[in-house]
Amino acid sequence: MHTTRAKRVEIIIEAPMESRLTNVLDRSGVTGYTVLPVLGGSGQSGRWTREGQVSSAGGMVAIVCILRTERLDAMLDAVFDVVERHIGVVSITDCDVVRAERF
Repeated sequence: MHTTRAKRVEIIIEAPMESRLTNVLDRSGVTGYTVLPVLGGSGQSGRWTREGQVSSAGGMVAIVCILRTERLDAMLDAVFDVVERHIGVVSITDCDVVRAERF
């Protein structure tokens, strides 16, 4: 089976910023992404869980997208404008995809 190299970007950000970030992804040419709830974690502020939040507004989401390598820099520039002022993590990994025309 033929595979093509691509980039997998995972952005963990505060839930209230979800729509702002997905709008930026749409405008920067990302053709698809998945939004997942984050149940808890640990970071600079210590451990936390979604259950410990008063409302879902205090939670986090993970947004995962796969894109062609040549689209990465433009997408990251656009995403950074949102992420830099909020709690969040951006990670990038290499991946192989089947049906590269979808990305």
